[in-house]
Amino acid sequence: MDLFESAITPKEPSSQPLAERLRPQTLDEFVGQEHLLGPGKLLSGMVQAGKLRSLILWGPPGTGKTTLAQILANSAGAACVHFSAVTSGVKDLKKIIQEAEQLQRAGKTTVLFVDEIHHFNKAQQDNFLPHVERGTLVLIGATTENPSFKVISPLLSRAQVLVLKTLAPADLERVIDRGLTDKERGLGKLGLAIAPAAKEFLIQQAQGDCRVALNTLETAATLAEAATQKEIALSHVQEALQQRPLRYDKAGEEHYNVISAFIKSLRGSDPDAALYWMMRMIDAGEDPLFIARRMVIFAAEDIGNADPRALQVAVAAKDAFHFVGLPEGKIPLAQAVTYLATAPKSNASYKAMLAADADVEEHGALSVPIHLRNAPTALMKNLGYGKDYKYAHDYEGHIIDQEHLPIELRERHYYTPSESGYEKQINERLRYWEEKKRERKKP
Repeated sequence: MDLFESAITPKEPSSQPLAERLRPQTLDEFVGQEHLLGPGKLLSGMVQAGKLRSLILWGPPGTGKTTLAQILANSAGAACVHFSAVTSGVKDLKKIIQEAEQLQRAGKTTVLFVDEIHHFNKAQQDNFLPHVERGTLVLIGATTENPSFKVISPLLSRAQVLVLKTLAPADLERVIDRGLTDKERGLGKLGLAIAPAAKEFLIQQAQGDCRVALNTLETAATLAEAATQKEIALSHVQEALQQRPLRYDKAGEEHYNVISAFIKSLRGSDPDAALYWMMRMIDAGEDPLFIARRMVIFAAEDIGNADPRALQVAVAAKDAFHFVGLPEGKIPLAQAVTYLATAPKSNASYKAMLAADADVEEHGALSVPIHLRNAPTALMKNLGYGKDYKYAHDYEGHIIDQEHLPIELRERHYYTPSESGYEKQINERLRYWEEKKRERKKP
């Protein structure tokens, strides 16, 4: 098993980066991915049962794809060999298959872990297929790219795709704390602490990547040691990352100041300023999906029907970022910012919503007019439910003179379109309908 041994034999611990030394060996050490590893979830059940099936692990860097593959293989007592698009070829695969067949005859499973499987072309991926079908290999592929586009359909049909998520700030904090305190594999023997501001900055800049967090922590610890300090300061983390934090507190006043400036720049139709404030937030570590959510709200509240496409653009930008991630995800966000800033503005829908809500709050549950009520039974019909209801499609131009509000509110008028953008056409349409209704009332 020379190839297997060379693929999985670890280096000397002292020569390994902190992230590699702290790689979890069991699920108890693993942090994050609760949607896959929590009680009763797929992977935890697979580990408990010790039975493996082929998987495609899709997620951003530093979320534990390689580690999960190793833990799964160990839990089943399987031989695990790594296969790289860069260093491995068909000759290597043939040798792996030969040795896997020997193990299979001995009743042992072989897990082939294919890192960055999206780098393999169609022909290379085809080489895995017959061996996965025969059960000679259990394939676990890891990818940061959408497997729908990067993995051939026959492999996808024989493997379950699992989506891994970026680590939450609380998860990264646990990882950092362990890195500092673990005396066997971590930095615990150094007796170092980390300043709260330094830890917060490290968590922000790691962007959910466990590997970045730990390796930066190790470099920052080296800098603190060199300065004969027992606490890792913000300056050490800044130097390790070669970045300086912008003045921005995600939980404090500056957070609200900057997001306020962003929204007001959009409302003021200033695309340059809106782009600046967006990049300020992203570069300072703000969750880009928070910014996207604010744009979705803005599109409905401040643009509304003056440009109904604005909401579509904002939602599409949110979905695009969720799909692409950083850093390229900033591009669709920027497109949405410039669209929203330059779109015609109207808050008429928002004001109408507030007015209607105020009446609901003041008057409570008013009765539905009897002609609008549903009448699914004979009794309801006999009681007059739905009587005299006018079906709009039966009338010329689909225009009807019919009250749809509760009787107590029949004089209310909530929505008054502006003369901005598409709402000007809506206004013209409403005025035309009112004129037609008046004409039909004439003798």
